[in-house]
This record gives sequence, structure tokens and C-alpha cells, in this order.
Amino acid sequence: MDREAFNVFCATFPAAEHVVQWGNSDVWKAGGKLFAVCGWADGRDAFTFKAGDIAFEVLQERPGFRPAPYLASRGMKWLQQFDDDGLTDTELKDQITLSYQMVTAKLSKKKRAELGIPDPQPAER
Repeated sequence: MDREAFNVFCATFPAAEHVVQWGNSDVWKAGGKLFAVCGWADGRDAFTFKAGDIAFEVLQERPGFRPAPYLASRGMKWLQQFDDDGLTDTELKDQITLSYQMVTAKLSKKKRAELGIPDPQPAER
């Protein structure tokens, strides 16, 4: 995935807001809460997203991944794919979708309704 495809994809989420900050990074938020970032790592696009507990442990061991600079150092479970050896575009989109869902699930029901964000789906058992 390149930066343009990342931005097009992130724009599809309800109430997604785009800002450019942190040294020309494309930052995506919903309800004021960060869910994805595309910045630079060694001159290449690097994609950062919130991860669940298991994904955080498993993916950081794969080539092309690391705990996200700044975010993970604060104890948060954020990953950065910094190399093409990471996920396929489909897998990366799935992780960004999960990041969006985790972030927006923490918004109040009232806030989600105001923004047109669907209520979180119960986890499958």
C-alpha cells in the first residue's frame, strides 16, 4: 500500500478526519481519537495503527514491524509497518479497520451517534 491508497482507505470510515502533522505525516482520527498514521521511515512510507493484545505480540516479531515510535514507548499497543516485508495490502487494511473499531468503541454512545459511527459489534466467541 502506498500513502495515497492509505489515505483513500482511511477516508472511508465514518467521521474520519485527516490532518497533516508530526513532520508531514498523514494522521487519521475519529471523534478526535487517533486510529492510523502514515509517516516516513528511512525514506519510505510507514503505517502505524493500534493493535489488540495478541496482534501486538505476534506482529512485532515479524519482519517489517516494530512497536510504533513514541506511541508504544508510552505503554500503548501501537505497531508500525515500516517495510514491504510486513502485511499484504488486504491484511494492513484489516489491521487499520480493527484499529478504527477499537478507538471508536471507547467513544461514548452519544458521541458515536452524533458522528454517525456504528456501535461496536460484540466479539465472537
